[in-house]
Amino acid sequence: RVIATLTHQAQKDDVEIVLHAPDAISFAITGDEDELTQVFQNLIENAVKYGGKGNRVEITLRRQPSAAGFSTEVIKAAVRDFGPGIDKVHHARLTERFYRVDTGRSREKGGTGLGLAIVKHIVQRHRGRLLVASAPGEGTEFSVLFPVASPLQSQNSTRA
Repeated sequence: RVIATLTHQAQKDDVEIVLHAPDAISFAITGDEDELTQVFQNLIENAVKYGGKGNRVEITLRRQPSAAGFSTEVIKAAVRDFGPGIDKVHHARLTERFYRVDTGRSREKGGTGLGLAIVKHIVQRHRGRLLVASAPGEGTEFSVLFPVASPLQSQNSTRA
């Protein structure tokens, strides 16, 4: 749904959105569907905005048997752009409210400066973790890790 919602905006910026998810992947995570939708809306919209015209955004979903800080199998969802990247000195502050790496460019693109702060808050509420990997000239990848729901939790879970 999020990709469908953002396709028009991406096309205006000549950005291709590509989803990589194994056909057999079926999983459930426990959480609020609207909040989880907002996480992906914010991450993908940022990638389209800041990745640069004529580039692409890749979204990858995969199961991982483990991850540091988790006692269960996790789902990793990564949103990667191929834009200018973000210098490491900014990484720790990216999820602060109103923090902007490039104030002028952010104002030009619109937004409130709250998107990543909201993402971090929602991810933490869902017992997940937000990661960033980026360097100047190499694009940016934001990943979220969520624990896979147990069979009992699956009855009240959001299916992805």
